[in-house]
Formats: sequence, structure tokens, C-alpha cells
Amino acid sequence: MKICLVSMPWAALDTPSLALGILARRIKDELPELDVDLRYVNIASAEWMAAVVEDCSLSDYNFFSLKSYFMGCGDWVFSSALYDDPGWRVQEFEDQLGQRLSSAERDLCLRLHDLAPEFIDRQAQEVVASGADLVGFTSTFQQNVASLAMAKRLKELNPSIRSVLGGANCDGPQGEALHRSFPAVDYVVRGEGEYAFPELVSRLLRDGDLREVPGLCWRRGETSVANPMTDRLIAPSKMPMPEYQSYFERLEHMSVSTWFEPRLVIEAARGCWWGEKHHCTFCGLNGSAMTFRSKEPATFLHELETLAQTHKVLDFYAVDNILDMGYVNTVLASLAMGPNDFRIQYEIKSNMQFHQLEQLLAAGIVTVQPGIESLNTNVLNLMNKGVNGPQNVRMLRDAESLGLSVAWNYLFGFPQETTAQYVSVISQMPALHHLCAPGGASRIALERFSPFFDRPELGFSDRRPHRQYGLIYDLPDENLADLAFLFETEDQGISKAVADELERAVARWAEQHMKSILNYTDLESSIKLVSSRSAFDWQEHTLTTPVELLLFRELDQPRTPTSLARSLAHAGLLGDDGEDGNGGLDVVTKVLDDWSSLGVVFNDTGRYIHVATHDENQMQCRIQQSPGVDENQEAVDHALA
Repeated sequence: MKICLVSMPWAALDTPSLALGILARRIKDELPELDVDLRYVNIASAEWMAAVVEDCSLSDYNFFSLKSYFMGCGDWVFSSALYDDPGWRVQEFEDQLGQRLSSAERDLCLRLHDLAPEFIDRQAQEVVASGADLVGFTSTFQQNVASLAMAKRLKELNPSIRSVLGGANCDGPQGEALHRSFPAVDYVVRGEGEYAFPELVSRLLRDGDLREVPGLCWRRGETSVANPMTDRLIAPSKMPMPEYQSYFERLEHMSVSTWFEPRLVIEAARGCWWGEKHHCTFCGLNGSAMTFRSKEPATFLHELETLAQTHKVLDFYAVDNILDMGYVNTVLASLAMGPNDFRIQYEIKSNMQFHQLEQLLAAGIVTVQPGIESLNTNVLNLMNKGVNGPQNVRMLRDAESLGLSVAWNYLFGFPQETTAQYVSVISQMPALHHLCAPGGASRIALERFSPFFDRPELGFSDRRPHRQYGLIYDLPDENLADLAFLFETEDQGISKAVADELERAVARWAEQHMKSILNYTDLESSIKLVSSRSAFDWQEHTLTTPVELLLFRELDQPRTPTSLARSLAHAGLLGDDGEDGNGGLDVVTKVLDDWSSLGVVFNDTGRYIHVATHDENQMQCRIQQSPGVDENQEAVDHALA
């Protein structure tokens, strides 16, 4: 048996497929006698675009891969190949999306939609010519329709070729709906594939019983059968290092390789340790596999270093939903002492402290996705995030001080949120223009597997498959309802007018960020603040009184006025009678009011934090004064042993 594993459009171009890399390794480990071929049809599609679209670039590909996910443009492009009709629902596309797209985006969609059947036919012909017996497709985000179209064309060219579909788009009811709706797909693997896929291949080799392959959808005659999902999740020790050689071999012969610098995908853990107990209400990630599992630190380090050495690439993208905090004193400490200049992107929790962010940066983690989503504590509570607004501002401030890039978006549209919770933050955004701006502000989508979806009583009782599915697929409503990941529902929370105000404020923040500064230098006897933010008419301000110095230093962390007053009293700065007869609260309140007018502090639900970053020279002194890495070597070695 020859197996062909395929990554279809619109998978990212600059990274190899982790899913295919893992499955290829699993087959080679379990069934080494089999021939496994990995095909990056997504890269071929970029070459195709460059040939048929004038002045095509990476941004054109990324329009489908990244930008248009919530519109479904990428899947619609290949619907013409799926339904053998270059004119498939063109008028409906114009009616539904024409006004939401630029003329260039619209023309690009229509051009590729017209030519997609030819592209799919050519790719299918190549797979048939390769002698493949079983073709596996991984489907995440907008890979569904291209994969289905390819499977259909393969079956037309050679009915003996069997196809199997897996990936995030196939979890739970989605996989069942895909299998019963598209007869060209012989099998669908639901859930994690490391056990199920090799077991399927093994049973196909010996004509074995498919009823015991967990989560598998297969056919008994013309009837689609769905085996029960399994609770058996892959153990961290069984998560293999992926095979990426095929990706780089493919890239060598492609002109579009000049569009980007490749990054390697790395996986240390699956699931979410926060979500296991406190599932964020809007989050549909993880599906049937929330349980958190992580690799042994030494194993992960070995994989990271081996992949870097093998492929001569130092840029990594970690797909973990959240950093294993046990890695801070093991993996991160070891990377900081290693010889490689890694550049890693990682998802973390936003309440990490400054010294922990320093450890991230020392280890080569230069971009973080902390899941900030809001700066208002009450809205964050509605999300079940487990952090407060000032903590999220602290993350932005400390990351800016360290030079860490932060990827985040501002979300709204939660049941029970109020206008006041947004107006309060919007009014303070000009004070934050020197910190990393959100990528945008958007109303939350209703996602399958999220608490909002699973528990309609939380506020979204009325739901229907997102309109993109009706534009793309020719299926009964009940099949669309099972196939869909995104759903439409009645808007909740703030009004459109307030949402528009938020979006304008976020856009202004992004516009001002690169030319805005607010930093400080602590000279012990004074603290010098420097600002260049357009909303404030001062450039320098110096704190000199003992009260100001203590309060500013205390506001490195979120504090309430009451706790600040206690700190003043403990330091003996209020006099015998509390100075103002109110336990120091009046003194604190006056300072906080002054600093609010200067844009020096952020406040939310009674907590304040200063928003000034460390001066660059001050940060350099801090780095030079930090302990040498060799002092920690013994502890790290012990942890990794």
C-alpha cells in the first residue's frame, strides 16, 4: 500500500503541516514497510495563483488563509470544483459578500473560482500517477472544500483509490456530517489521529474489522457508520517529532519560496490546563480533547534542537494552546543557556509576572499571544478568563518594556456586558498608545464546542449555521447544522454605536503606537517620566516627594486606593493622625486623580496600575545586573534529568 498525505489550500505557506508530519512519522514507526508520500498542494496552489493572477503576492494567498475565514471565501473558491460548475453560486457570492470585499479581493475570488476545477484536476492527476492507494487529507479552517473536491476527483479518475479525512474540521458531529454528505470520502477520523489512523491502515491491509477503530466514520454498503469517540487521548510520550523534510524538498522547486521565510511548527502540549477547570465561555478550541498533556522537558528540547539543526531554521511557531508553566524553570532556563538564537511564538496566560516574561525572552520567545481579549474586569469575568483588566494592562506594559511582541484582539458582544464597561476603557486608551495595540476589535463568533454553544442558557439560545455554509455547500439544513463550526446568533451586549466607537479607538491606538512613548527612569531620589503621546500636552514630568515615589513603585502591580493608603501609613508617610483624617485615602485619591489626568495610570473596577514602561537605559542596566546563567545551571540540569 502506498499512502499519500496531502495538505490542501488554504494551509499557511510559511509552515509545514504538523498534522501530516506527525502522521507520517507514526506510520513509519508502526508500519515501516509502507511507502508514505507527503504532498504540499497548498504550495502548488500559490504557484498556480502566481501564474493566473497578475502581481500576485503572499498577501493575496493570506487573504484566503488568514483574513477571510469568517466570510468563507477560501472554501467558496473551490466549491466550483466540488460541484463541477465554474459558475457555482456566483450571483449569491456577489449578493452576500460583494459589498464586504474590496474590488481586488472580489476579482481575485471570482478569477480563482472560475479556474479551480482545472487546478484540482491537475493535482488529482498527479496523485493518481504517483500510484497512491490511500490518500489522507488534513482539514483545519478553510481546507474543507479543496480537500472534498480533490477526493471527489480522485474517485472519478480511479475508483480504487480510497480517501480519508481528518483534522479539526472533522471533530465530533462535523466528521459525521462530512462523511454522510460526501460519498467520495471513504473514511473520516474524528478526534486525535495518532492511534486511529495507523489502526485504520493496519486493518485495511488485512481486510480487518473497522468497527473497533475509535471515532472512525466508514461505510457499510451505502450506509455511513460512525464508531463511538474514544476517551483515550494520546500520551505525551507517544506524540512523535514531526517529519518536515518533504515540505522543504517541495519548497526548493517553487518560485513562491521567495515570498516568505519558513518557520517550523513545534508542539509541546495539547489541551488547556486552564480550560479543564475554567473553560473560556467563547472558546471552541480543543473540541473533544481539552485534557492538558505535555511532553517531558528533555524530550521537547531534543525535538526543538533536532528540527532546527536538520532544517537550518531557528524560527518556530508553537501550537500549544497554553504554555506549561512547569517549563519556565526547565525548558526556558535551558534554552536561555543554549547556543541557539531561537525566535519562538508561544501562547501564554496574561497574568505572568515580569520576571517570568524575562525568562521567556531569554529563551528566545519573542512573540506571545496572551489571550488578553479585554481590559475590563467585569467583561473578563463574563469570559471566565481568570484575570482582571489591570493585569492585562500590566502584561502589555511589561512586554513593551522587554521588547516582546504581543498578539491580541479586543472582543465584545458578551451577554450581560454594559456600555459603561467599554466607555471606561475607551476613555483611557489614549494613555495606552505606547503599548502594543490590539490587532482589531470584533464581536465574538459563536463556535461549536464553546460553553456558549453547549449551554444556550448562557445567552445564545437562537443559533443557525453561519451564512457562509449555505453559500458554499449544497446540503440539507440538518447536515449544515452538524458540519458547521461557526454559527450566527442574535447580537448580545453593547450596541452597534458603542462597538463602532470601540473599533475607532482601537484603530487610533494602532495608528499612534509607533510614535508614542511613556517611559520612566527610577533615580532612587526621583522618578523621571517621558511622554510623546498625542493626547497629552506634557513631555517630561518628575516625581520627587516620598509619597509620589512610594505610590508609583507600589503601582507596578494592580492596587486599590485602600491598599495604597495602608502602604503610606506603614512607611510613616501620613503623620500621626493619618494626615487627612481619612487613613490616607484623600492623599492617595488626589495623586491618582492627577496621574489619571496625565495618563500615567490605568484604573478599572477600583484597581490602579501605572502604565509607564522602563526606560531603555534602565532596562539595559537591569539586564547587566541580573545573575549569570551559569549560577542556574545545576538547578536546570536537575529539573531536566
